[in-house]
Amino acid sequence: MARNLYFSEKVRSEMDLYADLVIEALKIYGQDVYYLPRDLVNEDDLLGEDPTSRFPTSHKIEMYIENVEGFDGEGDLFTRFGVEIRDEATFVVARTRFAAQVRRPDNDITVDRPAEGDLIYLPLANKMFEIQHVEHEQPFYQIENLPVYKMRCTLFEYTGEDFDTSIEGIQDIEKTGSYQYKVCVTGTADAEATAELGFTTYDSPIGSVGGVKLITLDRGGAYYETAPSIRFVGGGDSSFALGDSATATAIFDATSGTVTGITLTDSGTNYATVPTIQFIGGNLGVDSDYRVGDTVAQQLSSTATISGEIQRIVLDSAGDSDMCLYLAHVGTDDGLYHTFTTGGELINTTRSGIIGRGLTIVGVTEDNKISETEQNDIFENLSDDFLDFSEDNPFGDPQ
Repeated sequence: MARNLYFSEKVRSEMDLYADLVIEALKIYGQDVYYLPRDLVNEDDLLGEDPTSRFPTSHKIEMYIENVEGFDGEGDLFTRFGVEIRDEATFVVARTRFAAQVRRPDNDITVDRPAEGDLIYLPLANKMFEIQHVEHEQPFYQIENLPVYKMRCTLFEYTGEDFDTSIEGIQDIEKTGSYQYKVCVTGTADAEATAELGFTTYDSPIGSVGGVKLITLDRGGAYYETAPSIRFVGGGDSSFALGDSATATAIFDATSGTVTGITLTDSGTNYATVPTIQFIGGNLGVDSDYRVGDTVAQQLSSTATISGEIQRIVLDSAGDSDMCLYLAHVGTDDGLYHTFTTGGELINTTRSGIIGRGLTIVGVTEDNKISETEQNDIFENLSDDFLDFSEDNPFGDPQ
């Protein structure tokens, strides 16, 4: 007998044992990485590129790094365009583990293997690699089995892709490398209302005092999750012994997250001046209404809407009434170039779909992180010292 039948495709248990031993070795000697499937948004049919690709999910899985003496590739190079890092790595993942962790029905990922263009984030080195080639026949049919994928990867170069994961190291790539708009805003998202008194003459040193007879809702606010409570502050006659404070309830629309009306339940007594109406609770506060990862938008005068994703929030020293939002992946729904305009309303479309219920834009600047390392100016200035343009022939006059 030329072959042992117990170590062939006819004995499934031996093939499974071989695959399990491979998985065990990867778990012992491998590294925890995050696999990010690429979601194509607008692929160029001619060049096959999609700079607006999204990476909406990340999947933690163990992989073995074949490069035991450091990353492959040309390493760090000094070129005429600056420093370039050309690290390469080969990752090995078990087929069954990839199917269990990544290729799952609830992930809507139905590919049979890792795909070229997908990303692998290595927390050990805080580096992101892009898959260039997937080898599925190494080792070559051991026990009639192919237990692993080998992925040859190069260091990922960020070009504006959208990351929507909860991994801080991954999000930092987008935060530090994307082209951003710095949009400063001010204002409040709370509802506003004014009261009107109905006076009654009492024996008071200041004359007429009375209760609240009418409440006018001036602003419905935004981002309310529950109906806020209403408080009447000030306006009382201190010379009067006792008096009842007015009470009211807010009418709340859960769909829009706004206050749509106010019901006066008790007019109160002994008000000498109009009290101030405060809305307490119900929403998350301005600083919580705008969170990293949310999408904000402005309705432009041209009927186009410009929107962007929040990458960073900077509050002023006084609190959260004034702050600056750093927005990436900015675009408009009409496909034309627009920019944010001061004086308009910036709303959080992730938490409220009501245009005109946000904060007021007070300043807009572009934060071009992509061009921070450009050295054109340095080269241009240095070139002035190479040649003496005061002579007719800077290369020398013939004798």
